[in-house]
Formats: sequence, structure tokens, C-alpha cells
Amino acid sequence: MLENPDISVIITTYNRANFIDRAIKSILNQIYQDFEIIIVDDGSTDNTEEIIKGYKDKRIIYIKHKKNQGISAARNTGIKKSRGEYIAFLDSDDEWVPEKLSKQVKILQNESTEVGVVYSNLCYIDENGKDMNKLLNPKREGYIYKDLLGENCVGPPSTLLIRKECFNQVGLFDSQQDAHEDWDMWIRIAKSYKFVLIKIPLVKYRLHSNQISKNLEVKIIAADNILEKYANELKNTRSIHSKHYFCIGNRYCHLGNTKVGQRYLVKAILLYPLRIRYYICLLGSLFGAKCFLGFVNIKKYLTGILKNLLLKLKTQ
Repeated sequence: MLENPDISVIITTYNRANFIDRAIKSILNQIYQDFEIIIVDDGSTDNTEEIIKGYKDKRIIYIKHKKNQGISAARNTGIKKSRGEYIAFLDSDDEWVPEKLSKQVKILQNESTEVGVVYSNLCYIDENGKDMNKLLNPKREGYIYKDLLGENCVGPPSTLLIRKECFNQVGLFDSQQDAHEDWDMWIRIAKSYKFVLIKIPLVKYRLHSNQISKNLEVKIIAADNILEKYANELKNTRSIHSKHYFCIGNRYCHLGNTKVGQRYLVKAILLYPLRIRYYICLLGSLFGAKCFLGFVNIKKYLTGILKNLLLKLKTQ
């Protein structure tokens, strides 16, 4: 165990025995080696513990919750235990490329304390770790509080390296949020700190069937919580406020509850009537859930054709 590691890497896991080994190895294979690894097992019932305890590296600290408490509580346990100047999160189904920490820590060490976060692009991999040739390329950096009020323009926790002082300033993750807890944290940090973006993929983000982020019902509740929590700030920005209503309404329609979805879509239009897609989604919802989903699929198909056409034109 290092007495004063530069970086505390926090892995939160729950029944991820099939992925946790790859996540740990991707940390141990980092070019930058001055870190501790705090693995918070949120009450796993599979053989996750057995795999973790197979590692004899003294930098690995294993903590297990007796009962599942949720992702926010697990991350908070890791933050409280951490001793590093910087904190990195790695979800146990994701992986890092070897230069991830070295590139990020160099920036934080050389920048003023106005910069609280360094994050990066990511690439998507499938359940077996195969590259899906798809990237997430964020655009925002600097003081991005207003951008984050509208959407999570930063992305998942696995891409970030954060000064620990940020958590001393803004507090821990909201354990009442079952989704979008990371988005909520980035908003709070962005009130006081700058974000720096490294525009290359340093994280492999795994897409698979068993992901909380795919649960629309949970995401709707979490989005409503975000809407309520930042109501005062959103009242001053009608265009951003309307995006929240549209997002919730769109999700309700995807779940088949078009009547509730329509109420949110109408609120979005009343707040900001200049976005055509609000009207398009509302129109599609009027014909019922099946027609709405068919309408969405047609839209995706046409959008794909348009993107491929534009890509061909650029390469000519």
C-alpha cells in the first residue's frame, strides 16, 4: 500500500465477475504507476470477490458492502477511503488504454487549480471487448456549467480524472439518484471549476445488455430529479429548460406511455417553440406507441443515410 499515492482509482462493481478482471488489468497496465486502486464491491453475489482477491498487488484495497447500496453510495465509499491528490473512476465493465492516466495527470499537474477535471473521448466495445468502430467525441471545455445544465456533455465517469479538492468543495454523489448521478456531479463541479478535454479516446466503454443506463424508467425518474434540483437555474434559460421536458417526454413515448409523453412534449414546445423536432415527436406520438416507434426507426434510417452521404462527400 502506497502511503501517499498521486491518484486514487476507484472501481465500483456489482456482479461483474465476467468483466472485473479486464478492468483491473487495464489499470495495472498504465504507463503512470503512482496510484492506489480502491475496489468497492456493492454486495456482489457472484465470484467477483474471488477474482479480486486473486491479485496480490499491495496497491489494491478491497471493500465490500454487506448489502447493495447503489452506485453513488459505492463511489462515495471509495472517495472517503481515497488518499490521492487526484481521483479517477473506472466502472468495472469498462477499460482504459495504457496512456490514460499519464496524459491526464500531466495536465492537472501543470494547470492552475481553476482546472478541476480532465476528461477524454471514448470508444465503444461490445460485450466481448471487440471494437465497434464508434466513438463518443465531446466538444465542451472550460467553464461548461451552462452546457451541463442542458445535457451530460461530458460523458461517463470512466473518462475523468478529478482533483480531490473538488469533492471537498461540492460534496459527494447524491445517493438518491439511481441514474444520472454522474451528470449531477459534473454540474456541481462545473459551477466552480474548469474542465479540460483530451480529444482522443482513452477509455473503452463496453456496451452490453445488463446496464443501468439502458433502463428508461430509472432514467425518467432521475431526469425528473435533475429537473427539480436545478429548477431555479433552468427558469432563466428557456431553451435548456425545454430540452429536459423534451427528453423526458421522448422517453415516456419510447416506453409506450404516449399520453404522459405528450404532456412533457407540449411543455417543451411552450417553453421553446423554435425546435422542429419537438413538433415532429409530438406528431408521431398522436398515432399511438407503435406508430411512434415506427416513426422513430424511419427517422433513424433516414438520418443514417444522410450521415453516410455527407461522409462520402467529405472524402471526395
